[in-house]
Amino acid sequence: MFALMIAFVVFAAVACLVLGLVRPQASVTEMRIETLRRQVAAGDLSELVLPFSDRILRPTIQGFGRGLARMLPVNFLASIQKSLAMAGSSMTATTFVTFWAVCAAFFTGLAIIALVALGGVGAQGFLGLMVMAIIGFSLPLFWLRTAVRSRQRLIVKNLPDALDLITTCVEAGLGLDAALAKIGEQTKGPLAQELSQTLREVTMGRLRREALSDLGERTGVPELISFVNAIIQAEQLGVSIAHVLKVQSDQMRTHRRQRAEQLAHEAPIKMMFPLVMCIFPSFMLVILGPAVIRIGEQLL
Repeated sequence: MFALMIAFVVFAAVACLVLGLVRPQASVTEMRIETLRRQVAAGDLSELVLPFSDRILRPTIQGFGRGLARMLPVNFLASIQKSLAMAGSSMTATTFVTFWAVCAAFFTGLAIIALVALGGVGAQGFLGLMVMAIIGFSLPLFWLRTAVRSRQRLIVKNLPDALDLITTCVEAGLGLDAALAKIGEQTKGPLAQELSQTLREVTMGRLRREALSDLGERTGVPELISFVNAIIQAEQLGVSIAHVLKVQSDQMRTHRRQRAEQLAHEAPIKMMFPLVMCIFPSFMLVILGPAVIRIGEQLL
């Protein structure tokens, strides 16, 4: 009887094992398809089809940036947003502040890792940590200022030629909007982009003087602001646009020539540092080197 029970248990175990091996198992692909099928039926697929960066990283970073922006003054965020607009960047002030904090934390973290790897924090290590933190804090601001200045220089450089073309188009019979559109189509660069954006705002129904005023504020270029103010005053007073454009073009060329002369006068002063620090030491070494060697040989 006992042997019969053992045989029955063994038979049942073997039968279960055979059924488990023979029974077709659902593959991983089929299981994923079935899961997706259920999610489609439930309408819960929109979030899962997004990549990991869009589902996890970006919302986390955006939440951190919004929390950080709440702690900063509104005027500071407004100045950052204005500088980003002058640089031609589509980045928001919150995104820039987040990048700013991440950059500072990254450089500080690198300094801390280096100190731990070197084994100890001394006076020199603390000084290096402070230097790295300052670099990480200043690097985004330096990039922003450099981008703003570079874009403003390009606008100032292209503005006289653009004014000449606008004047020619207006004297040929085109309206101001058509002349600006022609400049935006025929030229490239930040000035053409700003003019195209101004025309889009006018096309969408905004007043021309408001769009032109925003053009001057977005760029922050004094010459362009002067040109915009002259156009607005000419429209308000009924003065000929062609005459105003010609006067503005002559003034722009005069300012550019004066700026070139100023840079030419500043060149000798700017060349003084590399001459004194780089060229003169090597020049004196070539001249006095043999004499010093001979004096040393005679003394020895």
